[in-house]
Amino acid sequence: MTATQGIHTIDTGFVRPRFDAAYLIVERGRGAFIDCGTNYAVPRMLAALDNAGLAPADVDWLILTHVHLDHAGGAGELVARLPNAKLVVHPRGARHMIDPAKLWAGASAVYGESVMESTYGRLRPVPVERVVEAPDGHVVDLAGRALHCLDTPGHAKHHLAVHDVRSNTCFTGDVFGLSYRDFDTANGPFVLPTTSPVQFDPVALHASIRRLVALDPTAMHLTHYGRVEGVARLADDLHTQIDAMVAIAHAAHGKPDRHAAMAEALTDLYAERAVAHGWTRGREALVALLSMDIELNAQGLEVWLDRPTGDA
Repeated sequence: MTATQGIHTIDTGFVRPRFDAAYLIVERGRGAFIDCGTNYAVPRMLAALDNAGLAPADVDWLILTHVHLDHAGGAGELVARLPNAKLVVHPRGARHMIDPAKLWAGASAVYGESVMESTYGRLRPVPVERVVEAPDGHVVDLAGRALHCLDTPGHAKHHLAVHDVRSNTCFTGDVFGLSYRDFDTANGPFVLPTTSPVQFDPVALHASIRRLVALDPTAMHLTHYGRVEGVARLADDLHTQIDAMVAIAHAAHGKPDRHAAMAEALTDLYAERAVAHGWTRGREALVALLSMDIELNAQGLEVWLDRPTGDA
């Protein structure tokens, strides 16, 4: 676990090392978690407290960027172990934390009950009196440290980002893309958007990225994975790729092998950009690291194409 300006990065252990991060912010002996991983990450979250010199009773907040299970699946179990903490969540996500039955049912329909149990663990409800809805502009007070919650749709309608005024950094969940440390080169971090199902909206995603960049933050803290700098360059990369991914979706639309065509074109896009970024490990290694993200991005683009709103 690393710490800068009272910000501790926690590897939740989901999927592989340095894949899924949560964060602990410490201010004057009080703590706030941002995202929490799955149920299986709870011991790591509590160990992070101990390493930071805090007890569970010293945590005031658990803030969720959104309720996808790799970010929020362990919220109920973690809150149960934090006697003074409130859960802060986007208004659209609050009901899923209070009653996660629909969240569980939807994911189980895709992955199956046994995979859900082994991957995430059974979801535990959060008592309604411990849930705080955070509309756009909501400010979380952590011992005088202001954490501004910003409505940032595009990846999910229930997505918020957190601007930590003290450090002038943002906790971006998935709205500022994915940047795995495996792809770092002398040119800095490599980034790609995530369009995973089911609420990808390219117009909203562009706007959310622009909104965060307008804050002129010194760094972004991504769930996948860690702190990244060079924000303006990364934002430009994201904008370019969002447009390229939309073009890939349109080009594949109507093909009988649409999904396969999208996945192959996405792989080509990321491989070409990785080479241009100075990454030398080759296409096979890239696919090994990004296969799940490529699959989810293709699925998300398909859902977006089929949405009956005229977007496609």
